[in-house]
Amino acid sequence: MPSKTYDVAIVGFGPVGQVLSLLLGRRGHDVLVLDRWPQPYDRPRAVHFDHEIGRIFQAAGVAEQIAAITDPVPDFYEWRNAAGEPLVRIDWSGDGPSGWPTANFFSQPELERVLAEAVEAQPTVDVRRGHELVELVDEGEHVRLVAAGPTMRDHEYQARWVIGADGANSFVREHLATEMSDLGFFFDWLIIDTVPQEEREWRPMNWQLCDPARPTTIVSAGPGRRRWEFMRLPGETVNDLNTAETAWRLLEPWGRHAANTTIERHTVYTFQARWADNWRQGRLLLAGDAAHQMPPFAGQGMCSGLRDAMNLSWKLDLVLRGVADPALLDTYTSERAAHVRHAIGMSIELGRIICVLDPEQARQRDERMVAGGADPARVLPDMPPPVLGPGVLHCDADGTPLPGVGHLMPQCRVDSGGLTRPLDDLTGNVFQIITDGVLAEDVFTPAQRDFLDRIGAAVVPLATEPRAGCHTDADAGYPPLMRELGRLAVIVRPDFYLYGSASTTGELAELVDRLRESCTAITGSTACR
Repeated sequence: MPSKTYDVAIVGFGPVGQVLSLLLGRRGHDVLVLDRWPQPYDRPRAVHFDHEIGRIFQAAGVAEQIAAITDPVPDFYEWRNAAGEPLVRIDWSGDGPSGWPTANFFSQPELERVLAEAVEAQPTVDVRRGHELVELVDEGEHVRLVAAGPTMRDHEYQARWVIGADGANSFVREHLATEMSDLGFFFDWLIIDTVPQEEREWRPMNWQLCDPARPTTIVSAGPGRRRWEFMRLPGETVNDLNTAETAWRLLEPWGRHAANTTIERHTVYTFQARWADNWRQGRLLLAGDAAHQMPPFAGQGMCSGLRDAMNLSWKLDLVLRGVADPALLDTYTSERAAHVRHAIGMSIELGRIICVLDPEQARQRDERMVAGGADPARVLPDMPPPVLGPGVLHCDADGTPLPGVGHLMPQCRVDSGGLTRPLDDLTGNVFQIITDGVLAEDVFTPAQRDFLDRIGAAVVPLATEPRAGCHTDADAGYPPLMRELGRLAVIVRPDFYLYGSASTTGELAELVDRLRESCTAITGSTACR
């Protein structure tokens, strides 16, 4: 019989499992992590994260450490045809809305090292490497887990909730009654990760060769590293493609050879587009590749998994603390699956442009995109902005999300107490009630204040100029926008998405009541609240 019951058991210790354990551990929950591998995997895999993911790392308390191992993109992401003409230029320079660089490149072993060190510093997180899950039983009040390893007898654990962050071949997913939706989008690409030996500047840092003779991707793989990706052509086998000889042959036209380059890894990936239809059953949940896989053309694979972690962590926190009904966790699937399907759709649309092998189709594509001036707004498919699906969101009477609801909110810098810092560093990773100016003391009833205290909400009065009782919005981001839209206040969720907004103090008080109902009176419906 296990000696203790953990709050959460996380299966898998890749970036998704690491960030989940960090977020939950920092909130004081007892977390068990089981990973089948005795040692961290030392080869590159994911290489990109966007500004929103930087904000998630900030929430996990590792902002400085992550920034130290990344290459922010200083310019643009360019696609060129075989003649070298630009087909599209996507501006990746500067900071994105979340207050982090728009695009960042890294080496996954380095990223995992930073995250693992931070996890190991959490006193409430217990990491067990070399523990492969072999049995999983949801027993109602808790879940029983049995793990085995090459140097241990079967070991039994117990947890209130289990999260499968154990990859595309997830053991946890096998225990959920869920089907997989598969869009049938399959392409094989040879991935070659290299360490160039000479110092040089790569400009543009990241680009795509849309040549029907061999579509090729050339990107950063973190500081001091480069990645080449080559599409498998008809008539080539995976075995023929995935050899050191083939890797060197394909790198040769790019001036890469054994005298100036070290190959860290070469492998063939089959890009897929699929997702689990249900990410929760009882006390079992899925996250990351266990829940979805997508082509890499939009660079959103790992990013989507870390968004899962952020969404799930604050909901689990409320449930574990008894603030929210466990049915709140049903909104995890409804919200994130819709968001993921958007990312998958975007990745497929980009892939359909890149993976063209027919010369005539490529010529027509090139003519259209060159004529569009390489302007993304003119030459790329029109995709709606990503938005969460139904869940903990403020909607009108017929369930339609109100304007902006479910969309990512920006992070501005604020001046407070003589310091200028990102808003999240001021409040912590909590619900934020951002107001245009100071609210009256009697805006919220005692019951509403009690609820806001229990969920850890922070009221943030902002002004564009120094003003008594307010923090100063150093970027002039929120108050001007709220005034333009006629809004007095917004409520931002701990995962940075807009719950709702109000134009009067009465509407704001009502909005708090609706949020309380969403957390405490859910009856299994995933409708907006």
